[in-house]
Amino acid sequence: MTSVRADRLARVQSRMDELGVDVLLLSLGADLPWLTGYEAMPLERLTMLVVPRGGSATLVVPRLEAPRVEEDDDVFGMRPWSEGDDPVQIVAALAGLGGATEEVAVSDRTWATFVLQLQSTMPAAYWRPASQVTGPLRAVKDADEIEALVAASAAADRVAAQLLAGDIPLVGRRERDVSLDIGRRLLAEGHQKVNFAIVGSGPNSASPHHEPGSRTIQPGEPVVCDFGGTMDHYCSDITRTVWTGEPSVEQRNLYLVLQEAQAEGVAGAVVGATCEQVDEAARRVITDAGFGESFIHRTGHGIGIEEHEDPYIVDGNQVQLVAGHAFSVEPGIYLSGRFGARIEDIVIAAAEGPMSLNHVSHELTVVEA
Repeated sequence: MTSVRADRLARVQSRMDELGVDVLLLSLGADLPWLTGYEAMPLERLTMLVVPRGGSATLVVPRLEAPRVEEDDDVFGMRPWSEGDDPVQIVAALAGLGGATEEVAVSDRTWATFVLQLQSTMPAAYWRPASQVTGPLRAVKDADEIEALVAASAAADRVAAQLLAGDIPLVGRRERDVSLDIGRRLLAEGHQKVNFAIVGSGPNSASPHHEPGSRTIQPGEPVVCDFGGTMDHYCSDITRTVWTGEPSVEQRNLYLVLQEAQAEGVAGAVVGATCEQVDEAARRVITDAGFGESFIHRTGHGIGIEEHEDPYIVDGNQVQLVAGHAFSVEPGIYLSGRFGARIEDIVIAAAEGPMSLNHVSHELTVVEA
């Protein structure tokens, strides 16, 4: 993995040169573990990787956190700091910035308090988000990353298969209890962390990001289950909609439209297509069926170390897919206050065509009659 991270650092510094960025400052968020293998805890103590455009990177880390860092001399040096030290001044000194006008890229999720303190030490600098440097690089997954995404998706598939087989009881249980059950199953299948487990039943199925609550799931209604976690640093994300009884004709027809839309979105995710063309491929089916106003979110998002990252499959995104882009294709139709449905798979753009990482059935499934 060392050579992989050293290669990533070289590509980052090359992109910094392209963009005219003098120093990259990485704190909280996925960029730091992507480059170093170390994930900073969200503490009031500053952790920051200082990456100059040319030269060696240095990880500034609280001394009490330093034992958690797996050192990698090919990628970064260590600068532990002790209580009573000023880590902001340490970062500024390593960055080599003073009064001169410089371009600084800082992690998108760095605590505002640290950004403000850093800005006060380099008042003439121009600041931009680090994602402008790292986002396009992280979006294209290498072979090891694809292997990790395949494994995470397979583990999520095993839980989704249990759902479709009726092995996860629904009727008579509260949404939050089903959500916890799904989370426990994700962990049992190899995930180290549950990122989310949405369970929306009946009218709540029409709320895409419904927070599972105290509603008891009833017979004869749709249940949207959208769940994912982190396994060996990479994320899974899958959605299946099941019914707890025979669906109505209206519900069947809506679901058939959704099946076609999701299939068209996946089929359109070929290398060279733009992200908005993939969105349009799925959206056109739903719009032509008269449900356009009820598809209220983008078709998908990139996935990797973070559950949401570049590239975003959305209208207006002209980024062209290249081999190695990983993203969800997840159209949904939501009839407010009544019911909704969504189907989601993770897809890799590959030279030989779109590669879906989820293989659990998309067929309309009744789990309890």
